[in-house]
Formats: sequence, C-alpha cells, structure tokens
Amino acid sequence: MKLSGSIALFFLLGSASAFCPVSNKAILTTALAGANELVPEPEGGEEIFAVKTLPGSRMKKMGESEGLTGVREEDEGSDGETTYYKYWLTAKVEGSLVKEIHSTVLKESAKKANFPGFRKGQVPPFAMPQIRGFAVQESIIRTCQSAVDAYGLKSVSGSDGEVEVLEDIPELAKSYKLGDDIEFTATFNAFEDPDVEREEGTIEAEAEVVESE
Repeated sequence: MKLSGSIALFFLLGSASAFCPVSNKAILTTALAGANELVPEPEGGEEIFAVKTLPGSRMKKMGESEGLTGVREEDEGSDGETTYYKYWLTAKVEGSLVKEIHSTVLKESAKKANFPGFRKGQVPPFAMPQIRGFAVQESIIRTCQSAVDAYGLKSVSGSDGEVEVLEDIPELAKSYKLGDDIEFTATFNAFEDPDVEREEGTIEAEAEVVESE
C-alpha cells in the first residue's frame, strides 16, 4: 500500500544531514479536520466484515473507484476483470505502538545527533515534537496497512493507491500525549483479495501490525 501526499515530517541531525523517517512507500495525505476531532462518517456505503481481528476498526465499501490513472498490471492478484472500490475506514492506533516507534526513532536519532551546543548523541528538546509527530504518522501508516490485510483487501499500485487520512495529523501530533490511543478515519482505493474466503460476521484470525521497511 502506498500512502502518499503532502506531509513529510523530518528534522536535521548534524550539519546538513537530514533524517527523513518516512519510508518510500509511506507518506500520508491529510485533510483539514480540527485536531482531536474525527471527520463524520459518510452516508451510505456497504459495511464489510473483517476476516482478521483489528480492534476498534470499521470499514465501508463506498462504491466503485473513479478516475483511476495508474498502471493496473502492477497490482498483484488483479486481472483484467478486477473491480476497484473506494473504501472508508475508521480505526484505532494502539498507544503502545506509538510509544514503541517513538522509542526506536529516538534511539536511532541519538546515534546521529550532533548539534552545536549539545553533546554528541544528545537530541535537543526542540527536535522532540518532530520525533513525536513522526511516531504518530508512522503508527497510522502501519495501522492502515494492517486494515487492508484484516479486511481481506489488496492495495492498489501507484498514485491510485494513495490513502487520505481525513484528520489533520500534524495538529493532532502537537497535542498528542505519548502512550494514548489515536482514532482516525481514512479513504483509499483497493480490491478484494481473490484468495480470501468471506463469510459475513466471521473473523478468522488476528491481524498483525505491519512492520515498516
């Protein structure tokens, strides 16, 4: 899944070396809802059932995707007759995941940190909000990726696979308290995995949080 868009949280470590924690596959687009305020659920759509457990999540199929421009042959599991749909998702990011990512990024950042006025390996206080912001962003990315798997879907290649998070993630990150859960909503294009057997109301296994590359 490619989550792409306009925000990339980064900060400078050392002279002019930039640490950009966002992977090539994972950049988010966000809309402009107020901080800590979920965008209202859209009307209509078909509620779909998860095939693996993803606590705190719901998903609706909103209809066939429109305006797709990418090269469809790149989508693993699709064929010339594959139908692509737009999906709406609401999900909860576990606070423990955000905390884990924050800890990892902080440790990695300290290895490279070399700021004037601070000892080598010390991350200055002014960089901490950016580290926290990245932890929030990356945890949402992983949860979106997990949701695609949990609901038996396949992600779409290229720009057509962009995921739009409907809340204002930078604003949310500013007031975020490390360890708290995060609720968010998002829309994206996907198609049903032909290898997944679907039974309404049945949950077969627990979804795993996708590891970042």
